[in-house]
Amino acid sequence: MLELRRVPIDHPDARQLINGLFAFYGEVYGGEGDATPVDVAEFSPPRGAFYVGYLDGEPVACGGWRARDHDPADPQVRDGDAEIKRMYVAPGHRGRGFARAVLTALEESAAAAGRTRAILETGSPQTAAIRLYEAAGYTRIPGFGRYRRSPLSRCFAKLLVGARTSVSAEVPRSGAG
Repeated sequence: MLELRRVPIDHPDARQLINGLFAFYGEVYGGEGDATPVDVAEFSPPRGAFYVGYLDGEPVACGGWRARDHDPADPQVRDGDAEIKRMYVAPGHRGRGFARAVLTALEESAAAAGRTRAILETGSPQTAAIRLYEAAGYTRIPGFGRYRRSPLSRCFAKLLVGARTSVSAEVPRSGAG
């Protein structure tokens, strides 16, 4: 079973997974990872959350959300948005439903905090991530944030209305996705 724990984004296990994510980005895109500025406080309740998924005590998956509200300079962002960031599953643990479990926890946490829509950005080379988001009910939207003019960026949104207000603590080890 994957055990999801809410931790600070600067927790050592979160940092370990985020470093893995940045290494993955370096392989896919070149460079050193995602240059989007992130403030630790943005991922703290009540305006954010960060989760690490543990399998037999080992950190294997992560993701977070931060509150975003309308900004005249960024018209795709609406009041009540929760931006999903730093979604990652370690390579040896992919294809077991862990990313879906983290995404579900993020959506439920954001909805419980009063957020009404989840938004996210990924890159066109990340086809597995795009399939995950589409299967989870996300639809394409025009670009937002620092990547809104990037030809590789793919932005998505999903309304959180009706999302459950509790966060699942465990998912089956053999889950699909």
